[in-house]
Amino acid sequence: MRATPEWRHCSKNHSNRVRMATPARPGFSSRPIASILTGLTYLLTGTRQEFSVVASNEKIWIIGGSSGIGEAMAKAYAARGALVVISGRNQDAPDAALARIGPGHHAVVADAIDRDSLVEAASQHGPFDRIVTTAAIYDPGPVSKADPEQAAKVFEVNLTGTFNVAQIGAEHLRPGGQLVLFGSASAIFGLPNGQVYSATKAGIVSLAQSLRSELSPKVDVRLVTPGFVRTPLTDKNDFAMPGLMEPDEAADRILKGLDGKSFEIAFPRRLIWPLKLLGVLPHWLAFAITARIRG
Repeated sequence: MRATPEWRHCSKNHSNRVRMATPARPGFSSRPIASILTGLTYLLTGTRQEFSVVASNEKIWIIGGSSGIGEAMAKAYAARGALVVISGRNQDAPDAALARIGPGHHAVVADAIDRDSLVEAASQHGPFDRIVTTAAIYDPGPVSKADPEQAAKVFEVNLTGTFNVAQIGAEHLRPGGQLVLFGSASAIFGLPNGQVYSATKAGIVSLAQSLRSELSPKVDVRLVTPGFVRTPLTDKNDFAMPGLMEPDEAADRILKGLDGKSFEIAFPRRLIWPLKLLGVLPHWLAFAITARIRG
């Protein structure tokens, strides 16, 4: 029995609705396990979720891995089966962090502003699959009131220290290994009371961009741009911090980003995008907005 024109019309509309609502079938990568996980997620949920499968024999060096985001990343990588080397300016802090991370990993003394200590640590424990530097100091307040000696120290640790790690670390990475530098949301657009910390982070952004151009594809240079994360640094702030998150959550976002292909891992969006918007506005308008923040 032939369907009536009305029924054929309804069937056609229904079919169209189904086709519009059904996501395109996901493509499958050359990595079998990742492809299977992606396909299973599509079949079960109707959505595409990319998975990255990380080898369990990775060796990762985290400078500044004894607290905050660095320690959270060390714990996350250790949980994935990587061998983690964490370093700090003295032995006590890395040793304490190592006890929290678990057995089978290494804690060494390596100061970002002491090139000899970096070379020694890298030579002893390298080569590495990833090198991450989170080491930084922070002294909030107006630039006009900054102590010159403290400001010089912030520049030395944050910017010169990152340069040292990048230059030395690049020679101790396996081919295609990752070099991960930490910027900050404060580097996107200079805000009142950012002091010289924001300037050092802006310098790191430029450094990471230059290194990406110079070293690719031998070295996979990445830039992390976090917003407010609860660490000993942000504990110094006496103002509201929108989007404040815990180190474990930040580490989870960073690891997922590093498993992907994007040069910059920036979060949270609610903070990052307004700041990026300031950077593309006419200067007169952007500065009028930031003046209101100053009060």
